[in-house]
Amino acid sequence: MSGSQSYRDCSHFRRSAAAVNAAAASRDYKVYPRIDYRTITGVEGPLVIMENVKFPTYGEIVNVNLSAGTPEFNSLSHSDGTVRQGQILEVNKKKAIVQVFEGTSNIDNRDCHIEFTGDTLKMPISDDLMGIVVAQHF
Repeated sequence: MSGSQSYRDCSHFRRSAAAVNAAAASRDYKVYPRIDYRTITGVEGPLVIMENVKFPTYGEIVNVNLSAGTPEFNSLSHSDGTVRQGQILEVNKKKAIVQVFEGTSNIDNRDCHIEFTGDTLKMPISDDLMGIVVAQHF
């Protein structure tokens, strides 16, 4: 094998590896199992206070799972197994404060659990906005 042939093979390998890496970075991965906690200690307005949380991350998106419970329990509390989303607003050692986007009614510390997704809030933007500073005029 000549030196130029070897160089072309290596160059092709690098380009294909780069394409594979770029595709992997742009995929929307769903990692399972996610970390799930039943350590809600309080609810204050739109905020849920949690304790004994391992490595909470500021800005992480969470799923708040309302317990389906038993039929008798559902008629009393209107919990139906729905999932609401929220975001971690504050972290202090093993404590976390979560803002629930869809309200905290029917969230309790006995039957509800919070699933940490490991993801942050994302917003798609067009290629036209990339690199442009948007000025606000008041």
